[in-house]
Amino acid sequence: MADAATIQKIEDIEAEMARTQKNKATNAHLGLLKAKLAKLKRELLTPSSSGGGKIQGFEVAKTGQARVGFVGFPSVGKSTLLSNLAGVYSEVAAYEFTTLTTVPGVIVYKGAKIQLLDLPGIIEGAKDGKGRGKQVIAVARTCNLIFICLDVMKPLTHKKLIEHELEGFGIRINKTPPDIKFSKKDKGGINMSSSCPQSTLDLETVRGILSEYRMHCADIRLNEDATVDHLIDVIEGNRVYIPVIYVLNKIDQISIEELDIIYKIPHAVPISAHHKWNFDDLLAKMWDYLKLTRIYTKPKGHLPDYENPVVLQSSSRTVEDFCNSIHKTILREFKHALVWGTSVKYSPQKVGKDHVLEDEDVVQIVKKV
Repeated sequence: MADAATIQKIEDIEAEMARTQKNKATNAHLGLLKAKLAKLKRELLTPSSSGGGKIQGFEVAKTGQARVGFVGFPSVGKSTLLSNLAGVYSEVAAYEFTTLTTVPGVIVYKGAKIQLLDLPGIIEGAKDGKGRGKQVIAVARTCNLIFICLDVMKPLTHKKLIEHELEGFGIRINKTPPDIKFSKKDKGGINMSSSCPQSTLDLETVRGILSEYRMHCADIRLNEDATVDHLIDVIEGNRVYIPVIYVLNKIDQISIEELDIIYKIPHAVPISAHHKWNFDDLLAKMWDYLKLTRIYTKPKGHLPDYENPVVLQSSSRTVEDFCNSIHKTILREFKHALVWGTSVKYSPQKVGKDHVLEDEDVVQIVKKV
């Protein structure tokens, strides 16, 4: 019943925010309401430690180099898309709510193994624990990329609803983390500095938000024109920033003119899961958004192995990361590496373990004698 009380409080605050006019005088008040809202939502997402029956989970063991989640309302063709992409059979039917647990599949694209997860259909109010939406979005948080599957006949209404559900769950869609440095301290009050003019945040608003979190001493450095939402995201510290592709399915039911308009929607790919139309475009965009780096190995005296690349995330693609992904013991005997490719000035170039590799580089490890 605690959940019901929390949901009621959330609805009350949202109603008050909708009634409040947005201007400079109400900025601090709105900031306070947003902070309260973020705290209540966190309470809702954090499972209580008290007993209760065990819920059948959706969590799936992570395999491959990246994980792509399919999120969408029931019966938009997620299961058909997964079966046609990965050859996995997820229960498909023309009525709503056929997928009730997570169905995993794996595809190999450009030498990288990518895990695809067909998540059960989201319903409105998922972030408030309605349906099984809470667990669905919890799994979506672990993905490297999310496909929001939409029915092309009703795309924009569903798109807004799903974005709202994901945002309410701390998933930030196609955004980068705000450039705000925040550190708590024991004494000295609240110090705020900024490297550029601020249009919404001032010291009074910041103090109000921090007092809601019972923080009275902190240093804050704003390196961009930040909003109240940005500051709350940084204080909460549990936000995930995930790239999203909008998969607009069932294009076999619309005209060419409508298709031209749909192509202008940013981050979107129109497809037909049933007829397997435009899958190449979808996979190419998926590869761009995942930002994976393929590195080919070259044993001494042999040709490079172009069949089985070592796939690294773009955020960690040094020679050290490359060695660790093959085996943890390689670095102990590491002397230097020879690299062929775009990350070096000439090929082969002798490099150390901190050298950053580029896509499709060829690497040969030289060990200490």
